[in-house]
Amino acid sequence: MEMKSDSKSAGRLPGLAATGCRPGQVLTRREMLRLGLVGSAGLFLADGFSLSAFAAAATTSAPAPIPPRLPGKAKSVIQIWLWGGASHLDTFDPKPEAGHDYCGPFANPLPTNVPGIRICELLPLLAKQADKYSLIRSMTHGVNAHETAAYLVQTGRQPGDGLVYPSVGAVVAQFKGYDAGYQGLIPPYIVLTELQGRFSEAGFLGSRCKPFATGGDPAQQPFMVEGVVAQGISEQRQQARRDLLHELNTLDHAMKGDPRLAATAECEQQAYNLILGDAGKVFDLSQEKDELRGRYGRSSFGQSCLLARRLVERGVPYVTINYKGWDTHKQHFQTMRQKLPELDKGLATLLQDLSDRGLLASTIIWCGGEFGRTPKVMWDPPWNGGRGHWGAVFSTLVAGGGFKGGHVVGASDATGESVKERPVYPCDLIASMDELLGIDPDGPLPNPQGKVVRVMPTPSEPGRSGGRLREIM
Repeated sequence: MEMKSDSKSAGRLPGLAATGCRPGQVLTRREMLRLGLVGSAGLFLADGFSLSAFAAAATTSAPAPIPPRLPGKAKSVIQIWLWGGASHLDTFDPKPEAGHDYCGPFANPLPTNVPGIRICELLPLLAKQADKYSLIRSMTHGVNAHETAAYLVQTGRQPGDGLVYPSVGAVVAQFKGYDAGYQGLIPPYIVLTELQGRFSEAGFLGSRCKPFATGGDPAQQPFMVEGVVAQGISEQRQQARRDLLHELNTLDHAMKGDPRLAATAECEQQAYNLILGDAGKVFDLSQEKDELRGRYGRSSFGQSCLLARRLVERGVPYVTINYKGWDTHKQHFQTMRQKLPELDKGLATLLQDLSDRGLLASTIIWCGGEFGRTPKVMWDPPWNGGRGHWGAVFSTLVAGGGFKGGHVVGASDATGESVKERPVYPCDLIASMDELLGIDPDGPLPNPQGKVVRVMPTPSEPGRSGGRLREIM
């Protein structure tokens, strides 16, 4: 970038006349910086670069969490969020006997490698891995609105009592993040690649427990992670920028020992260690073999699954893959023919890859959305074979981290319209995951208003519970 100075610009840029610059003289950005005309922040912001996203996570003050009191088998969670709500009948709870108006063209479910368990015919790879996961076919909350249902499933709480509760990921970040000994430069709660947008993930726990959303597309090379990788800016250029900033940092010399500047310097050091050091390499999927990347699938979802494995391998406690596109009011089956093979490749390979690396025993996989979809297909225009929202009963897949594989919990009725046996509410699933992570579901959760709040609702609080998932824990 270049700028020509003239009499008008001299009036807008304080101190220009004092530099001795002549009107019409061309100034490079480096020269402008040396003359003190542009602040160091501008150097970064000119290219959209920011250090704050990562540095803030490691330095923001927060109340100390209550230490976990349980032994905990799991160290990390990978949540595959089927944003919009996936059909239970067309994934993990097929109903071919209900007829065409319910199963549509998917009338031939696949037997899995566990006798008696069938799943959708478009999930052949997952059918070979059923011994590694369990299916909950009786999830329920009865809510058909996206926002409320997402809040319920992510927090385990009924809305309306004046508090915005934190999501599972934020609670894990609280109890297993920086104040609990987490040392990673990568924040403890990562979302690939954009926030769900249905509610405030951190709730009353605040900014310390907010997720870091990477942005970008992991299927692209390079993967442009916001705040870590910037298009067209090499590591050499980043280092040169840093060196120049230090040359210009006269304030630091004038105020040596100031604790505020020391904190800023620590933020900068951590951020650059991430950008230019080994920690940031976790986002570089080119380090993986092409054959493995192909098995995950070259879609954004498939590569997100691979990246999630790399993150938990580095010790990141909570990773959400926000897998959008499941809100299929219209032309549902056409969409499923594209989405289900993606889900099949990515999730099946993730399960196998984690197992091969000895990570599945310590990593919970949680795959599901905010609700299911109407069991009876809406064939008439304008839906043309669509499915609406259905919170009465839906399915969730869980694996690893202490959850047994090869089981089915609960059941829906013959048409998938209601719970037939063993209702499982969101708080039941979340409390079970908390327990496996070593977080006491009945223990206190820090609250800025000083209210007595438990990690999960007590029996006296509003809402319903069917009990923790003891049959698969």
